[in-house]
Amino acid sequence: MMRSLFSGVAGLKTHQTKMDVIGNNIANVNTTAYKSSSITFSDLMSQTTQNASGANAQTGVGGTNARQIGLGVKSGAINMNITGQGSAQSTGNPFDIMITGDNFFIVSNGSSNFFTRDGAFYVDGVGNLAMTSTGYNVMGWKVDETTGEIKQDNVTALRIMNEANMTSSAEATSQATVSGILDKYDVDVNSTSGKTLNLNFYDNLGYSYTARMIMKSTDVEGTFSVEFEKLLDSDGNEVPIDGAAFGSTTTTEKKTSPLLNTDAYTFTGTELHNKSDGSLAINLSDLSDLSDLTATATVNGDTAATKQDALNLLAQAFGYEGNVDGFLKLNIVTDGSTDPVTTDSAQNLITSGTLFNYIDAATNTLSSTGSTIQGGLLKLDPTNGEFVGINGSNFMTLDLTGLDNGMRFSPISIDFSTVMMSNNNGVSTVTATRGDADNLGSGRALGEMIGVSIQKDGKIYASYDNSTTKLLGQIATANFANASGLEKAGDNLYSSTLNSGTFDGVGVDITANGGYMSTGVLEMSNVDLSQEFTDMITTQRGFQANSRIITVSDTLLEELTNLKR
Repeated sequence: MMRSLFSGVAGLKTHQTKMDVIGNNIANVNTTAYKSSSITFSDLMSQTTQNASGANAQTGVGGTNARQIGLGVKSGAINMNITGQGSAQSTGNPFDIMITGDNFFIVSNGSSNFFTRDGAFYVDGVGNLAMTSTGYNVMGWKVDETTGEIKQDNVTALRIMNEANMTSSAEATSQATVSGILDKYDVDVNSTSGKTLNLNFYDNLGYSYTARMIMKSTDVEGTFSVEFEKLLDSDGNEVPIDGAAFGSTTTTEKKTSPLLNTDAYTFTGTELHNKSDGSLAINLSDLSDLSDLTATATVNGDTAATKQDALNLLAQAFGYEGNVDGFLKLNIVTDGSTDPVTTDSAQNLITSGTLFNYIDAATNTLSSTGSTIQGGLLKLDPTNGEFVGINGSNFMTLDLTGLDNGMRFSPISIDFSTVMMSNNNGVSTVTATRGDADNLGSGRALGEMIGVSIQKDGKIYASYDNSTTKLLGQIATANFANASGLEKAGDNLYSSTLNSGTFDGVGVDITANGGYMSTGVLEMSNVDLSQEFTDMITTQRGFQANSRIITVSDTLLEELTNLKR
């Protein structure tokens, strides 16, 4: 009877242990990434009252089994369902991460590594990615400064908000693309001012500039001149371009129809007169020196006018209103012949005071063979409109390295190969953009960090307000041959044991085992309440039955003591 008492007590203890396991599971039903446990029982040793015997062939007596009386029950094993995936709980926090798969995050308290499925992270005061609950640093791999790629070495703390990562360095533009439709009947393309192309680009300090180019039609169908006109800073101020190079110095095949003056003017020697009343408009002698256009000159009797005012009026008289530069670059026919033709620039003829000497008396016009420009001739096939070349190539280089001692600009290779000539109702859509077809070489201004994102493979990228991204590091994970062998260390942490397998200090890429990370969600507990409540019922009944064994055994002992009264 004493044996039954001890068996009952053992049963009570083991069922109480099972209830402890169930209670702990239920208590952690809302614990992030908690893994439920279960317990199995095994019987205690048995008391053998008679050993087993074999059959006796001589006597013909058969064998007998051993007689054993069990001495109770004990806890066999407590197993953790560590590979059971918990459901996802959305948080909206970009630093909350859930692992799908069998891997674990690696965190460190500064001296030891621990492993966890709890991905509730934040960025601490010095920029480290850390656990929200304990402050332990999340471990991973850094970026190789030479290659810019992840170097899978011994894991270290991921400091993603250091000073070097808060900004993205500026970069000078080195590539550009001109693309779109060029309609040969575009009014702007056929005007004296030409069609304006603005290319916005950066120097190597991140300052923004605009290179203004102009495109004009020529006397040859499908051929257009492309000229670098001026350079503007970010405030729209013109920057001197002495020392700049664009394509090559070439004479455009400009249409050779006479340059008509307006009916409002007449020409006498060095003087331009108003036709209406014969008054003096300007005198070329005032323009003998164009080095300072702010100097005074007489314009329509105004002695306080400037040389720039005089040039504006002169250009207007020949149909170049608003395009003084284009007028000054004209090659004026100076000998009246046709083959060969002797020419001089309009600027030289103005400063020498001889411009009006070459006006045709019969037509009251000047003749030009074109302009000498710094640029190139863009040729498009007149039969199909496809690109042929610009100065015999697909590219033309805008080289500003001669400016400011070459310290701020990179040569910009401009690709014209996607320009085509086509009917577009007289409207050209040609535009100039930074970067090549793959947006490489576009350059950028200095960028401030505006966000951080974590990819499925754990790679952490920073995004900047200059439209760039930067790889900051990668969250490493650990994988164990027997994850159930890990030992709980509290705070949702685990430690490796001899039976789980050791951590090699490097870790693995989570995608190597088919797993992945999800941001903005956390893994919930994998406790199944319906199973826990069912186990609670069976545990309660088992506890009750064992208590009855003790009660009945006690009654039997009482009867035994009552034999002698």
